[in-house]
Amino acid sequence: MKGNIITRTVFFRLVLLATGLLIVSKSASGGGLKFFKSSDPHFQYTGRIDFSNLQLPRFWAPAVYVKIGFTGANCEIVVNDEVLYGKSHNYISVVIDDMPAKRIKLTGKVNRIKVAENLGGKHHTMLLCKSTESNIGYIEFAGIYCGGLWHLPKEPSRKIEFIGNSITCGTGSDTSGYKCGNGEWYDQHNAYMSYGPVTARALDARWQLTAFSGIGLMKSCCEIKVVMPDIFDKINLLDNKLVWDFKKFQPDVVTVCLGQNDGVQDSAVFCSEYLKFIHRLRAYYPSSTIICLSSPMADTQLFEVQKEYLLSISAAASRQGDRAVYSYFFSKRYHNGCGDHPSLSEHQQIAEELALFIKKVKHWE
Repeated sequence: MKGNIITRTVFFRLVLLATGLLIVSKSASGGGLKFFKSSDPHFQYTGRIDFSNLQLPRFWAPAVYVKIGFTGANCEIVVNDEVLYGKSHNYISVVIDDMPAKRIKLTGKVNRIKVAENLGGKHHTMLLCKSTESNIGYIEFAGIYCGGLWHLPKEPSRKIEFIGNSITCGTGSDTSGYKCGNGEWYDQHNAYMSYGPVTARALDARWQLTAFSGIGLMKSCCEIKVVMPDIFDKINLLDNKLVWDFKKFQPDVVTVCLGQNDGVQDSAVFCSEYLKFIHRLRAYYPSSTIICLSSPMADTQLFEVQKEYLLSISAAASRQGDRAVYSYFFSKRYHNGCGDHPSLSEHQQIAEELALFIKKVKHWE
């Protein structure tokens, strides 16, 4: 019986090698680790990424991610951090196989991080996700040390884009490392576990977050001089320069969660500006379902106002012939994280609500 198991393992390995699904270097086969550059075609990237340097793809946006199939018991990754302003340090989230995500704070410009050790079995998967947002600076994924690489299954066909502010970024949600009021303001960020990626994973969909803390539709907070319509078409939402190619990610669903930072506005003006933004989205995404969301952390007054706004906006879009624009209002206020933001457990609840609504609208099983 033991001999049969060994034979099957060897046979499977030979099949992978013959079909090109497995790459093993001489150093790896001798028990060492081989370095695979970020340009390797086995890697699957999702999100707004600057590939001008294929050896060091840059991620600014929250929840940009790369998926990797690797072999061997041990694995290390190399990630560069911009260290914006000389002091800001990004967080990443790393998921190995089906184990819980590890949230890791980068500590230097170049970071070689051991993310797996003494794993059982031969073939493993890894997901590396940027868990902080554009205004913490970029990260660069340089590559991975492991035994070899194998081709992952084809990525899910479903795609969802989540447009929003700090709530969508996952700001103030994760107090596992620093309690509220301690550390830097971004130390409680966790974009990987924010409601967007959680919703997408529940629906077997790829995700993209187009979100920036403090941003509004027509009025931003915190001395931010731009609004979402100004920066929506960029790769780096912070400097508002690198233009994004929308053909690279055509979502089935786009959710828009804006208005928390705008507050109560003149209804006619706000609804007009919102409709303009929807028209712009429709120009980029002719086949997408657009869902306008109430703010999960809105107080009673703002919630009631937003409900009036969004019902009016979706009705106006329908009258104009766009019947793929919907409104959704969350069942309660979620604000038990830092600074009245949703906590990690509340992001899970938000995602459960939203996933059910998307399933209904899209008739997804």
